Amino acid sequence: MRERIKWAANEQAAARREVSSQAAAASLSLLTTEQVARVSTFHASIPEYEPTPLVRLDGLAAQLGLKSLYVKDESYRFGLNAFKVLGGSYAVARHIAERLGRDIAELPYAELVSPATRAAVGQITFYSATDGNHGRGVAWAANRLGQKSVICMPVGSSQIRLENIRSEGATATITDMNYDEAVLYVKELAENDPNGVVVQDTDWPGYTQIPGWIMQGYATLAAEADMQLHADGVSCPTHVFVQAGVGAFAGAVQGYFANAYGEDCPITTVVEAAAYDCLFRSVLAGELVAASGEWDTIMAGLACGEGCGVSWEVLHEKARFFTSAPDWVSARGMRMLAAPPAGDAPVKSGESGAVGVGLVATLMLEDEYHKLREAMGLGADSVVLCVSTEGDTDPQRYRDIVWDGYCPSGNWD
Repeated sequence: MRERIKWAANEQAAARREVSSQAAAASLSLLTTEQVARVSTFHASIPEYEPTPLVRLDGLAAQLGLKSLYVKDESYRFGLNAFKVLGGSYAVARHIAERLGRDIAELPYAELVSPATRAAVGQITFYSATDGNHGRGVAWAANRLGQKSVICMPVGSSQIRLENIRSEGATATITDMNYDEAVLYVKELAENDPNGVVVQDTDWPGYTQIPGWIMQGYATLAAEADMQLHADGVSCPTHVFVQAGVGAFAGAVQGYFANAYGEDCPITTVVEAAAYDCLFRSVLAGELVAASGEWDTIMAGLACGEGCGVSWEVLHEKARFFTSAPDWVSARGMRMLAAPPAGDAPVKSGESGAVGVGLVATLMLEDEYHKLREAMGLGADSVVLCVSTEGDTDPQRYRDIVWDGYCPSGNWD
């Protein structure tokens, strides 16, 4: 018998949509439209930058009974096949700007990568723990800026993702630790290195600035999607489905739309891997709690047991639903995006990228989940935005799932 999707309506968001707590207000202030515009300007200054595609899936929307379904395809981001570089690049650049005593808005990319800047800031080693995508983004940014990076991956990480990180000039290893233990390990390494800096979207007491910068970097994606929707005649989506590991990306997307649209903000649903659903557990508990254990999931990018406090404040205040999705939900989404109805463009979406679409499809097609569908107000008038956060970052695993049926989805009930 297949594992069920679990869900919870966020009573905090329902009760307090008009008044933010002090902590939430501080986190939301990082993601105002003005702040995000500054971040987007930085990203646009990178020579390889261009907005990733927003794919409109009219055929799939019709089959699911939705008005519209859009998928932001991050497999095109800077040639790195995932969105994470947005956060890592901005955080690394902001740190260097801080060392120079400069405003990042007045520090052109060409100057950032110049030998003069490297001479002025000295040699820095950026440390990070990752399942692959975040670490590759940090390594890419550090390499571009003439700096070093040390990347540690949790046990079971993909060999090809390790090699991709090394190809960006990093010293990278797969450890015998889980993700949360690897974070503590790189924290210790950086503390023992006079020139070491941790670049992580997980936070802890005394370490919130860089996670906040990473969230701001992620928000470029939300701003792009918003502009692309406007260009397609959509004033605002009715629903946004956003996946979460530690939650920094989900908080960035939620924070952007909350600031941009206020009371007209889309209904946001946070989607986690069932094996590591710390935010789902947290909304039930009413406070940020960890999900501990030695579990396995195909969604390696979401395999995080401890949430980010900076983003949690935004999500606890503003996100409307939290869901815990078994692996079959992601596998279904991958297959549907790879082979959509006639007329729709296929999207090559990896294990952590497709879970939002898999969830939407399941809610719309299976009566077992009619209560959640009705609670969300999903139906014929809904304009839904999902984000495919990665492409086939592990091509063999992608083929195992999409071609050969690894992780079966089960039958429609």
